[in-house]
Amino acid sequence: MSAATAEPAAQEPFSRRTLFWGIFASLLAAAGFFLLSTYAPDFRQPGNGGATPLSKSGVGYAGLAEWLRLTGNPTSMARTEDDLATDMLLIVTISPESDPAALDHILELRQDLDTLFVLPKWQTLPLEEHEGWKMKFGRLPDAVVNQWLGRIANAKIGVGHSTVRQLDIEGRLVAAPDELQWVSDEHPIIAAGNDKAVLTEVDGKPFYVLTDPDLINNAALGNPDKAAAALDLIALLQPEKGPVMFDLTLHGAGRKYDLAKLLVEPPFLALTLTILAAAVLAFLHGLGRFGPPRAELRAIAFGKRALVDTTAMLLRRAGRLEELGGRYAALMRVRAGALLGAPQGLQGEALDRWLDSRDKDEASGFTARAQAAGEAKNLTQMQEAAEQLHDWTARRLGERR
Repeated sequence: MSAATAEPAAQEPFSRRTLFWGIFASLLAAAGFFLLSTYAPDFRQPGNGGATPLSKSGVGYAGLAEWLRLTGNPTSMARTEDDLATDMLLIVTISPESDPAALDHILELRQDLDTLFVLPKWQTLPLEEHEGWKMKFGRLPDAVVNQWLGRIANAKIGVGHSTVRQLDIEGRLVAAPDELQWVSDEHPIIAAGNDKAVLTEVDGKPFYVLTDPDLINNAALGNPDKAAAALDLIALLQPEKGPVMFDLTLHGAGRKYDLAKLLVEPPFLALTLTILAAAVLAFLHGLGRFGPPRAELRAIAFGKRALVDTTAMLLRRAGRLEELGGRYAALMRVRAGALLGAPQGLQGEALDRWLDSRDKDEASGFTARAQAAGEAKNLTQMQEAAEQLHDWTARRLGERR
């Protein structure tokens, strides 16, 4: 008696549970990558060294935002349209690269809300040795500054520069910035001489315009007196000392529309979740087979009857049934003549008369039946006429035998 040696069963390198968790981790990583790639650009803007609230360059305003926070004034950043509609003092810092349409949108949303607009002043270039730093090389032309100012108020930057050496900000005297930028105003909030203003209010609206950014930007905060004066300036526009918001939409945040965001934000978020749920259910449904496998059917079945049925179906779909009655009658005429021994050479009507002479009932002879087959218009009439022709031929052949 020989002992059968059983081969050890081959073991799978990974269990099903391991494969499942691997697939789940891959899908989770793909979803995380999709969300990060979709929203990352919003958080990279606009700290690029320009005149933005996130910039740490000399013309930026990150120092003012941090200075307000350290002194007990909470600050936030407006990235969306909903943020712009918040009832708090909004500081809008304008740079030469800003979007004019975005400024118009801010003016529309903030018609009844306190807003401080800070005009641009300097032309700058990126400093290659230090990322995020800027190098100024001259004043912006007055025409460029006036384009931005004209959207906010009916005023223009003064031609020539004020000779005032100090500015009075709420009783605090600070040195006037180099090449002071001002506008004409009979009732200035912060004066730069007679009928000249550095800070002015727009008639009929709660809008304020700071013509010279060197009073509150990062370069200005290097001076202790100007740093203290910057807080006084903000407090002057905000008596209740509430929170302050800096605008980022003017510098690109929240204004770049992405098709990918439509998938993960209302109102299309519900549709995305529905599609994902359907995909998960389809995947789970496909993990196990239910019922016996179904054999694939042939396009054309075997057998003579199946071949005839298939041919009839094709002719019916092609709309050629009406042409078959006369052809079938002609075929049966030739076949009946051959079976009944008709003289050679008889064709057409002569053959019909000879076949009719084989039948005593001329009213229902071969010619009448052949004519009925040729005039058939539908499948039922054609089937009846074909059966009558077949029966006539079979009966005459039986009588002959």
